[in-house]
Amino acid sequence: MTYCVALKLNAGLVFASDSRTNAGVDQISSFKKMRSFVNRGDRAIVILSSGNLSITQNAINTLEMQGRHHDERNIWNVDSMFDVATLLGGCLRSVQNTDRPFLLAGNIDVSANFIVGGQIVGEPPRLFLVYSEGNFIEATENTPFFQIGEIKYGKPIIDRVIRPETQLPEAIKCVMVSFDSTMRSNVSVGMPIDLACYVTDSYVLDNLRQLPEGDPYFTAISGSWSEGLRNVFASLPDPEWVCQTSIPAVPDLFNQSQSQSQSQAPIQEIPPS
Repeated sequence: MTYCVALKLNAGLVFASDSRTNAGVDQISSFKKMRSFVNRGDRAIVILSSGNLSITQNAINTLEMQGRHHDERNIWNVDSMFDVATLLGGCLRSVQNTDRPFLLAGNIDVSANFIVGGQIVGEPPRLFLVYSEGNFIEATENTPFFQIGEIKYGKPIIDRVIRPETQLPEAIKCVMVSFDSTMRSNVSVGMPIDLACYVTDSYVLDNLRQLPEGDPYFTAISGSWSEGLRNVFASLPDPEWVCQTSIPAVPDLFNQSQSQSQSQAPIQEIPPS
């Protein structure tokens, strides 16, 4: 399992992914799930992946190989991010059609998903979610983010905080809290975390960082968030209309019944002999 998230803001785009693909008692594997394609001054594109590792790697490698054929439409010469999402979906379908029968024969899950976002000269930054079947949707003002993988634990904080007008530093803090919440509840998501921050109209991707195990900033965010939650929880009003501070005594009906029957029993006199 993995966890990836991307945000589309007025100020730019934020991408983050963990690196854990398999977790168990005796095996933990890590693979990078973020790939970037940058032609400075023209385009900056980031792809996040989750699902079957061989499917996602082969799909991105196919997309990369297409870029070597300059006489064909590829990630380096198309005019829009919509075209990039279309190319990625086509590569995913191609790999799925080739590998799916063999993987299903071995009872192997073939699902795979991508988040692809960035900016190409001539249009604003855009963000897409590509499904396992190769079709996709685009982020909107009402839903300016996408998640793939183990999404449920890290979604509440994003729902509460992220808006199109959210600034990049605040967005990064929100993403860190989202990852901390996910990792606390699911061991299959873990460090290191790859983080990319794109500034609107920059057409470069200089803000790349990998946060390893024990990273000081992530540790500080995790500790501050946990302490803050405990403090807020302690300040919440008690539900006094439901809970009682003491438990009322329960009458011993059995013993009461026994004593009543004894007191009401008639007294028998023994006649003289």
